[in-house]
Amino acid sequence: MNILAIESSCDDTSIAVLKKNNVLSNVISSQTIHSNFGGIVPELASRAHINNISSLTATSLKIAELDIESVNAIAVTSEPGLLGSLIVGSSFAKGLSLKYNLPLIPINHIEGHIYSGCLEDDSLEFPFISLVVSGGHTSLFLVESYTEYSIIGMTKDDAAGEAFDKIAKLMGLGYPGGPVIDRLAKEGNPTEYDFPRSMINSDDFDFSFSGLKTSVRYFIQKNFEFPLEEKNKQNLAASVQSAIVDVLIHKTYKAAKKHKVKNIVIGGGVSANSLLRKSFLDLESKGFKIVLPKMEYCIDNAAMIGFLAIKKIEHTSNKFKDLTFKVSSRPMRSK
Repeated sequence: MNILAIESSCDDTSIAVLKKNNVLSNVISSQTIHSNFGGIVPELASRAHINNISSLTATSLKIAELDIESVNAIAVTSEPGLLGSLIVGSSFAKGLSLKYNLPLIPINHIEGHIYSGCLEDDSLEFPFISLVVSGGHTSLFLVESYTEYSIIGMTKDDAAGEAFDKIAKLMGLGYPGGPVIDRLAKEGNPTEYDFPRSMINSDDFDFSFSGLKTSVRYFIQKNFEFPLEEKNKQNLAASVQSAIVDVLIHKTYKAAKKHKVKNIVIGGGVSANSLLRKSFLDLESKGFKIVLPKMEYCIDNAAMIGFLAIKKIEHTSNKFKDLTFKVSSRPMRSK
């Protein structure tokens, strides 16, 4: 089976081509214009998707050395995300499906991240704990199969990536802030400042990062003047990063212990953070198998959408001929 996958949930346009579980191409176009506004502007994101999606599809097919007539099915992100961005991707996919009479598989973006580790590691066995951590989502899942999982924890307010970006803005670092904080933290002292680890000792697996953001805001106002000195930036970055990573590691470890699961998968944009990756790999000494997707599968990408679509075809009887599905911006909710 050859599958063409389309991802346009936020500000990255991505087109991938997969042959069974093999990724033949995975083209990603990131939108840089949003850095001028300190955050993503939905209307600009939609326009960029419109401008990019057709040419990126042609490029992805060329890299895969296939033409559209060789494609057996199409996959597209249908939720959650920016509504306008999702509409661009789904409308393009529906058009291709109608023109070439191809099945169309709508895929939940977060589910794509949940299973992204399976794309690279065929030895990964169910069940596993999946931490999806990004700019818009921070959730823990107990994953039983390709068709069955449950939400066991999620953020009560800001997502971890959102906290990184907002704190970076407070520090005058611009947008997106997560990668900048990661870079600065390598030269800083993570114990220089003691910021709160919200909900780290709660009895559940939920998260909260808005209090950290508020704490950093007042700390900067009280102790520093702008522009911040480079060493202060480094120490702040390292201390903030440590506070966020400590909570993510502790909650995930506790969830794996409670559910007696030895496999842990990390997905989402924040899974590219160097300290988070190192800290999770340290858990291997405790007997856990840690799966960290390579960088191009951490960010929003169409390869994970296509991979999950293939699994849905394999594990369900759905023919995926219904094109009446609607996109949705609503995030996942715990049951």
